[in-house]
Parts: sequence; structure tokens; C-alpha cells
Amino acid sequence: MLADDSDAPAGPGVLGRVAVEVPASPAMTFSEYQTVGQAASKFTADRQFYLTGDTSRVDAEGDFFFSSRDDDVIIMAGYRIGPFEIESVLAQHPGVVECCVVAAPDEVRGEVIEAHVVLRDGVEGTPELAAELQQLVKTRYAAHAYPRAIHFRDALPKSPSGKIQRYMLRTRPGTPS
Repeated sequence: MLADDSDAPAGPGVLGRVAVEVPASPAMTFSEYQTVGQAASKFTADRQFYLTGDTSRVDAEGDFFFSSRDDDVIIMAGYRIGPFEIESVLAQHPGVVECCVVAAPDEVRGEVIEAHVVLRDGVEGTPELAAELQQLVKTRYAAHAYPRAIHFRDALPKSPSGKIQRYMLRTRPGTPS
């Protein structure tokens, strides 16, 4: 695990970048990408570590806890927020079938959190329910990490293998959600 702001190891419990130490890994069978631009983003400057593109934290016992893909991390007012934690809290609500959290651009905070939620049959997506879901995240995860907008959807866009296509849910300036 490497810290987000440097290539130094991240301490226990700190969200960081998953990295493989190249010289120490028998699984590292390559050291270059054919496309130069890719290599620059996949290795640290000293080429000591290969960056997997995942974020995680490690506990004191050395167990890894996956957070998200690095490109899915939301950076809001200096906080790095993994969507998985927020999705896990939203999924605890009895009216939620599935959900997906993505970043939306914000002039003040850089990015803000938006949630796309599919509800159980018979549950209506009301402003009151949206406020309830926001409060759930504030109390069970973190007060600053609640979704600023909640969009109720009939379904989430998925790939043929069933993976949610986050890129289709990200709001871009001028794009209605």
C-alpha cells in the first residue's frame, strides 16, 4: 500500500494505492508496456512499484480491504472517498435493491457524490426518502460523505457480464441526470 500523495508506504487503516513491489514479486513477469503513456501511469517514478489501479486499506494484521478502483475514487474538498463504502451503507436501507455512487463535478468542492438508486417494488422515490438515505450515510459512514444528489432509477446500466457501468452514470457539465 502506498500513500495517495507520495510513493511512501501507507500506514495501517489508511486508504492508499495497491502496489506490487516489482523486484520482490515473483509474479511480476513484465516491466514495460508497449504504449509509453500507459507505463507512466502504472509504475512509480523510480519503477520500484507497479500500481494496480485499486485503492484499499490494510489493517494491523496485514489484511487488505478493497475500497474501489482508483479512477472511481471521489475527491471532494480534499477528501478521498471510495464509492464502495457509501454504496454499502445505502444498500442497508430496506427499500434499496441496488445502488451506484459516482462523482459529479462541483465548482466549490471539485467533485461531489451522487447516488443512483434502484428501489424495491412498491417503494416510491420521494424527496423524503432521498433525505433519509442521505442521513443514513451521514450517521453510519461520515457526515461529509453523503450524496448531494440521489437519482432514483428503474435499473442501473450494466455490461453483458452484469457489472455496473459507472461511466454511464457520471454527470458531466451540461448533461442532465
